[in-house]
Amino acid sequence: MPTLPENQRLRLFSGSSNPQLAAEVAHYLGIDLGPMVRKQFADGEMYVQVQESIRGCDVYLIQPTCRPVNDHIMELLIMVDACRRASARQITTVIPYYGYARADRKTAGRESITAKLAANLLTQAGADRVLAMDLHSAQIQGYFDIPCDHVYGSPVLLDYLLSKNLSDLVVVSPDIGGVARARAFAKKLKDAPLAIIDKRRQAHNEAEVMNVIGDVAGKTVVLVDDMIDTAGTISEGARFLRRQGAERVYACATHAVFSPPATERLSQPGLFEEVIVTNTIPIPEERRFPQLKVLSVANLLGETIWRIHDESSVSIMFR
Repeated sequence: MPTLPENQRLRLFSGSSNPQLAAEVAHYLGIDLGPMVRKQFADGEMYVQVQESIRGCDVYLIQPTCRPVNDHIMELLIMVDACRRASARQITTVIPYYGYARADRKTAGRESITAKLAANLLTQAGADRVLAMDLHSAQIQGYFDIPCDHVYGSPVLLDYLLSKNLSDLVVVSPDIGGVARARAFAKKLKDAPLAIIDKRRQAHNEAEVMNVIGDVAGKTVVLVDDMIDTAGTISEGARFLRRQGAERVYACATHAVFSPPATERLSQPGLFEEVIVTNTIPIPEERRFPQLKVLSVANLLGETIWRIHDESSVSIMFR
């Protein structure tokens, strides 16, 4: 745990989307969350006021832009604007989950690229730096015209899996696009073998599994993805792997978006041993189920914030 000097100029504030995670990060850093008023008027307009002097301070705003995405993005922009007008020296937006990240390129005519649009909005609002976790694609880092520190939730997931001492492991990518992520995960998981599910997507949030490249028969399978939304891809993949003879199936993802009917799909008896996610997005009780395991990324984010503030290396944490 870092020790901040008495005259430190680091200030930490939380948006409304995940105050519990922000409180855990503040605890790791040994500081209190800064006082901030956030409220909505009757017509839905948002109001933000920082309730302490932050003139000349390095300010970190923690706000995952999860459901309701538009409200949380707008709240973050207003928080940035309030801090800029309060003469903060540097404003870093800490975004454990970056909404609109899936629209990161044009796949058909006349589509918007909202991952870039959201990056532009943060820059124009006055953010000086972004700290994001497990962006949907690495190229999104380049969408920001300000420095972007990209960190990963995999160390937290890996530590948990390694503590379980699982045998006959195979790491599986649920689609071709996630191969690089799964390969890096497998390398750190005792150089476990890698398998790939070949699937054809029929429409948004719909997937059809076609084939598996690799041997999963009699193995303990770990399906790795950056997020679980409706759980169509990962649950179909688990069923297919079971038919191919997989002994046990674990699902790992950093972001638990859990849009309906994700909970029903993931909680089916005999499908997953565990569904392991992190707390980048808060999970209400109604979306929890017996197989769910939620791990905290607060210490990882806290250490990253400290390293940015101390101007030391962040990448060394993930070697």
